[in-house]
Amino acid sequence: MNNTDLLSLLHREVVPAIGCTEPICVALCVARAKERLGAEPDAITVRLSKNIYKNAMSVGIPNTGMTGLPIAIALGATVGQSEWGLEVLRNTTPEAVAYAKSYIGRVPIQIEIENNAPDILYVHAIVEKQAETTIPTHSPASNHPLTATATIQGEHTHFVEQGSDTGFCRRRTDGEPTANRQSTDGRPTVEAYVTDTSCHQQDTAELTLRQVYDFAMTVATEDVHFLLEGAEINLQAAEYAFEHKCGHCLGQILRKQDNSIFEQILAYTSGACDARMSGAMVPVMSNSGSGNQGISCSVPVLLYAHHIGATDEQTLRALALSNLTVIYIKQSLGRLSALCGCVVAATGSACGITYLKGGQYMEITYAVKNMIANISGMICDGAKPGCALKVTSGVATAVIAASLAMEHSYPDATEGIIDEDIDQTIHNLTHIGHDGMIQTDDLILNIMTHKCSKK
Repeated sequence: MNNTDLLSLLHREVVPAIGCTEPICVALCVARAKERLGAEPDAITVRLSKNIYKNAMSVGIPNTGMTGLPIAIALGATVGQSEWGLEVLRNTTPEAVAYAKSYIGRVPIQIEIENNAPDILYVHAIVEKQAETTIPTHSPASNHPLTATATIQGEHTHFVEQGSDTGFCRRRTDGEPTANRQSTDGRPTVEAYVTDTSCHQQDTAELTLRQVYDFAMTVATEDVHFLLEGAEINLQAAEYAFEHKCGHCLGQILRKQDNSIFEQILAYTSGACDARMSGAMVPVMSNSGSGNQGISCSVPVLLYAHHIGATDEQTLRALALSNLTVIYIKQSLGRLSALCGCVVAATGSACGITYLKGGQYMEITYAVKNMIANISGMICDGAKPGCALKVTSGVATAVIAASLAMEHSYPDATEGIIDEDIDQTIHNLTHIGHDGMIQTDDLILNIMTHKCSKK
């Protein structure tokens, strides 16, 4: 992949989001199905992969004071607009929330786990309207479609038609819905169609850490200035958390400490996560479909750059290195897994901070090995306010890993999953997270759902 390809990859994977991306993804899918129906639904069913369900159970939904999927689904059905992507709920006013709460009370909302989902990231929304109600439609097949569907698969904004291949999206150039099809019970169905620019063929060329480093060192800095803007947005999310009660208030508590650069990094990173996980109506810049990953790979790097008085060029190259490292690792790990994303995102920060300390490619490989040897076993047990604790552990480890790397202290190939080759070391980690922890993922979800059922 050349610099143009990698820049395009950065633009696609580093995007603004409001709220935790899993429930927001569900709201987005419901909003798209509602738009195809052409009216507010009378009934909604969503079918979710286990990982989507796990990450949407306990996290705050922006501007609602509520957690979980029902309110996210209701808002998607009432005020969500799919053209806004991961900011689908940005029009959530107090009045909209009040209406959505009443909507939950009068409209049946069914949430199902799809055990045989075609992808670890999968959302299928089915919305229905009573037959006697006239619904506007462009379809010549019926003036009264009773159901509409939408499906997201593979990525948080990747709409596909039911039955299409996972690697691509079928588009309509005329903007009209596909022809009506009959559902299993004979009722007419409007199938979801695709117009999102986020739909694309999956990257077939596999990155290496060397390519990531070379890109960060040679890209025109004006082309990656948006990464600095995104990092500053994430700092603003932390500032919000310092002024409000968000989650476990970890950022506020850590900010009261000795105010060293280490404490600042921990306070601001956890603070931004506090705000996001508690449902504050603040945008963050995400990475690879995760706001926490976007926070964890940008905030520590920007703060350390400020601390040492780095030039704009150095700051931008460090941010490019950090963000693209995360994207590289997520390519083989996958969007969702039983491995906590803060491990990946903090590894990006370790690389960026090592560069700002004067490290070159060799030292950056040492930093990655230090990270993988340290916190590679951290599990993901769903999105929730407690994620701030894990994010803080990740970025604390990143600072330590960078310091060790600059002293050429790192684990070698005789230790654990570390390999002599840095890319193989990364793939050892992602192989464990993607394939080796499948049973762990099932067990985590089983514990979470049975715990909730006892309440």
